[in-house]
Amino acid sequence: MPAEMVAPAWMHTQISAEQYDSWSEEQCAGIEIMDGMVVVSPSASKRHNRPARVLANALDAAAGPDWNADTDFDVRLQDVPLTNRRPDVIVYRAATIDLTPTRPEHVLLVVEVVSPGSETTDRIVKVDQYAKAGIPFYWRVEQAATGIPIVYTYVLDSASRAYRDGEVFTGTVKAAAPFSVTVDLGDV
Repeated sequence: MPAEMVAPAWMHTQISAEQYDSWSEEQCAGIEIMDGMVVVSPSASKRHNRPARVLANALDAAAGPDWNADTDFDVRLQDVPLTNRRPDVIVYRAATIDLTPTRPEHVLLVVEVVSPGSETTDRIVKVDQYAKAGIPFYWRVEQAATGIPIVYTYVLDSASRAYRDGEVFTGTVKAAAPFSVTVDLGDV
C-alpha cells in the first residue's frame, strides 16, 4: 500500500514556515515540525496532562505580571528548516502574548512530561534543541512507577549552549529564580 494511502501527501514533504503559518490552529494541534517534516503526536493521556496542568497553574500564579505559564502552543525554534516544538508547559514573557510565533527569546522555561514513546525525544533530542535555541531553563517530568512524578531541572550554560543539571525533585517542586513556587505533585 503506498504511503499516500496511509498518510496525507503533505506529511511526506518538507513544510516551510510560511506554509505552516497559513494552517489553522486545528491543523497545528497535535503536531510538531522537526527539520521541516511533520511529526504527529498521539493525544496525551490524563496521566500525562495532569502534572503539566498542575505545574502550569502553579507557575502562572507565581510568575507575577511579567510572565505567563501556559500549555499547548508552539515555540518556533528555527525558521529554516522549520522546527516548531510544542512543550507541555511553557513560561514566556507576558508582553509577547499576542506575538505569533512564540520565539525562544520570549521563553524562560519549557517543561516536557515524558510519556511512553517520547522518552528519547524528551530526554535527548528536545534538551539539545531547547539549549541551542537559548531557552534558559528546561524541566523534564518523569512518571515514576511509584506514582510520584520526578522533576529533573536543567539550567542553560549560555557559553556552551548546553544545559547543566539542576536539582531533582519528587512530590514537591520549588521553582528557582526569577520566581518561587511550591507544587505538590504527590497526588497527580
